[in-house]
Amino acid sequence: MYFKTLIRKIHRRSCLQLRKVPDKPLGTEKVQDLLNNAATFEDVRSRNSETESWATLPYVEGTFFGNRNQGQKSTRPKIDPRETTIILFPGQGSQYVGMASRLLKFPGARDMFELANHVLGYDLLKLCVEGPKEKLDKTKYCQPAVMVSSLAALEQLKEERPNAIENCFATAGFSLGEITALVFAGALPFDKAVRLVQIRGEAMQAASEQNLSAMATVLYGPEAQLGVACKAAVDWCISKGVENPECRIANYLYPSCKVLAGSEEALKFLEVNMKKYGIKRTKRLPVSGAFHTELMASAVEPFAKALKKIHIEDPIISVHSNVDGKRYRNAGHILGQLPKQIIRPVKWEQTLHVLYERKSGDHFPRTFECGPGQGLKAILKQVNAKAWDSSFSIQA
Repeated sequence: MYFKTLIRKIHRRSCLQLRKVPDKPLGTEKVQDLLNNAATFEDVRSRNSETESWATLPYVEGTFFGNRNQGQKSTRPKIDPRETTIILFPGQGSQYVGMASRLLKFPGARDMFELANHVLGYDLLKLCVEGPKEKLDKTKYCQPAVMVSSLAALEQLKEERPNAIENCFATAGFSLGEITALVFAGALPFDKAVRLVQIRGEAMQAASEQNLSAMATVLYGPEAQLGVACKAAVDWCISKGVENPECRIANYLYPSCKVLAGSEEALKFLEVNMKKYGIKRTKRLPVSGAFHTELMASAVEPFAKALKKIHIEDPIISVHSNVDGKRYRNAGHILGQLPKQIIRPVKWEQTLHVLYERKSGDHFPRTFECGPGQGLKAILKQVNAKAWDSSFSIQA
């Protein structure tokens, strides 16, 4: 089995520089360490070996997308939309203790976690299944956990509805989930993507620890002034001497619902004064920092440097970027666009409009959310209720 071969190669070579991830706090020195060592590994496989060629794990030669027929799947097919699918992948915040446990009956899912354990240098599966929650919620652990669990959920989908995978023409992922989508689409190899996400998670956690920050979902009415509210929050922080004050829209979810991110004091200001700006309700997210804001700027360079060390393929199917909702054109586009996602807002609502744009009366494809939780399915209902009617969750 390919996974077993790859694991043995990792054991024999030091190219992945496996190590235990320290539990000590990450700071500026850690960011520099990540920058100096980001993705210095080599490929653990020979790209010229027919016996080891693959489009993407867990889909090896001879299965889904094994022939890498780029032109066949890259655009919207001219067939009955009800015979096609879109697959979505969740991001950080969807994790929970016990996730992936129900997927262990699928051998492919077990193999995926075994390989991820070797790449990461710790037992990811045990962390997903047993916790503790405090550790799983940490950015540096959460991001690999959500990505691998989401890909493992594909094993259930492949078993129960193989046509859902074969007929998939487009995919997208929320924040971290975009990397999952790129693995699924054959653009990034599984083992390198796991290491890439490990670097992303560590760098983003390090950035979070440099500034006390947070994220909160906000529900608001038609008269709300989110822009004015964010500026007022930043001005208040400046008056209080808060360093690097920040407050902005980080996630566009659906009409009347966004995620704001920024300095801890800025979010406290909004929570106290929300009625003044037309905000009806706020809810903090279980994340450790203000992702998709300039407070994550120090994480961009380590991630970009790691990405440059990976051989990126053109996606087999359309993968839509969080930055603007448009699909990636080719490997070069991924290399330039993906690092921006760390500090740019996630335009998920806009992405869904692009994915599900149809003429009046046209049918919609079936949608499968693969991974922990059902958050993306719930958002789809708010953005496009007709598309939601044919959506399903394959939960990790």
